[in-house]
Amino acid sequence: MNELKNLKILYIDDEENIRLNAIEYLSFYCDNVYGAKDGIEGFEVYTKINPDIIITDIKMPKLNGLEMVRKIRKTDNSTRIIVATAFLETSYLLQAIDLGLVKYLIKPITADKILPVLKTCLLDLKENSSIFKIDDSYTFDIFNKTLFCKQEQVSLTKKELLTLELLVCNFNRAVKYSEFSNYIWDAQMSEDALRAIIKELRKKISKGSIKNVSGIGYQIGADITK
Repeated sequence: MNELKNLKILYIDDEENIRLNAIEYLSFYCDNVYGAKDGIEGFEVYTKINPDIIITDIKMPKLNGLEMVRKIRKTDNSTRIIVATAFLETSYLLQAIDLGLVKYLIKPITADKILPVLKTCLLDLKENSSIFKIDDSYTFDIFNKTLFCKQEQVSLTKKELLTLELLVCNFNRAVKYSEFSNYIWDAQMSEDALRAIIKELRKKISKGSIKNVSGIGYQIGADITK
C-alpha cells in the first residue's frame, strides 16, 4: 500500500458526512487527499492542486459531476476520474464511457470496491506517464516528483518543484500566469516572483527548456517517454 501514498486525490460529494468519511478513509492510504462539495468547487480545487485521481458524485447542486468532468476533459485527458453514484443509470454510464472515466462505482464506496481501482490507477500512471524527458540529460519522474540529470537527482526548492510539476503535467500547452498563481502561491503571486523561479529552474535544467509565451505564461518543450 505504500506506493498509494504519493497519489494526490480529490473527492467531490455534496453530502458532507459521505465526503468527510471518504477523505478520512482515503487518508489512511494516501498523504494528499482533498475535498469539494459540488462541481464548481471541485473544478476550482482541481485547477489548484492538479490531482492524479478525481472521485466524484454525479448528482450535485450548481454543477453536476459529469458536467464538471466535461469541463476538465476539454484540456485534460490524463487525470484519472472515478464516478461514484447511488444508482446505476444507463444514460450516465454511456456519458461516463464517452468521457474516458476509469470506473463507475455504486455507493457505498467500500475498501473492496475502491482499493483495486486505486491500484489500477497507480499502475496506469506509472506505466503511461511516469517519466518526462526534458532533454537528452534531464528527466522528471512525475509520480515520485523527482528531477534527474542522467542518474543523479537534482535538488529543487518547494516552489521550483511545484512550478516544474505544473509545467510537465501540462507540457502540451502554455501554462497561464493565473494557474501558477493558484497552484503555487494560492492566488497571491507577482510575475516577478514567478520569473525568479523560472530563472532558477533554467539554471538547473537548461535555458531553452522553458519558454515564455508572450502574454500567456510559460511552456516546457519535451516528450513523454515510457
